[in-house]
Amino acid sequence: MSVVTNEHPAHEHHPFLQHHFEDLGQQHEASTLGMWMFLTTEILFFGGLLMAYWIYRIMYPDAWSLGAAQQHALYGGINTIVLIISSLTMALAVRNAQLGKRMATVRMLVATLVFGGTFLLVKSIEYTQHWREGLFPGVHFTWNETPALAPKVQLFMTFYWSLTGLHALHMVIGAGLLIWMIWRAWRGHFGPEYYSPVEVMGLYWHFVDIVWIFLFAFLYLIPAAGGHHG
Repeated sequence: MSVVTNEHPAHEHHPFLQHHFEDLGQQHEASTLGMWMFLTTEILFFGGLLMAYWIYRIMYPDAWSLGAAQQHALYGGINTIVLIISSLTMALAVRNAQLGKRMATVRMLVATLVFGGTFLLVKSIEYTQHWREGLFPGVHFTWNETPALAPKVQLFMTFYWSLTGLHALHMVIGAGLLIWMIWRAWRGHFGPEYYSPVEVMGLYWHFVDIVWIFLFAFLYLIPAAGGHHG
């Protein structure tokens, strides 16, 4: 009696290939598409807030100029430069992961994390100054210059804290993800065949950087340029 075996040649599967994907290429495309869909919802979210901000700017140009005059453009400019550089280091991290350069990937991810931490540190200093100046909306809000415009200036500051606070939250989440990526890169998880987590992380980080550039222009530059307050 012959025994019929149903053995097939063993296929090597990459350790990070999920069972519901046929290959790493399909998994990579799905991951990238998923991140782009997520970023689309984020664009709609921030876009709606910025649209509301712009409508009120048209309605209350004097108050918006006063509010913008309270912003520390130097801090905002420093943070803009910091995030632009962090986008470069993030892009280099993705490229090094594609080339299988483990330590170079780790170094670039660490550099990106350092720049992200620098941004949050500068922002916390700026927040502290605003708090001390009585520019936090609510019961602690203090505005003695042109009292008639105080409610509208407080509205500007509400947009400022909401938009920059949400952006800072995205930065904190990004920093946490970077720490995870650094650990995985150190363990040698990424290489020419599998680098999608780093690339997807890069998309998220670039998006957060681009959002800040819009916030810097909207909150620090455009209102001040349109008013008469320095």
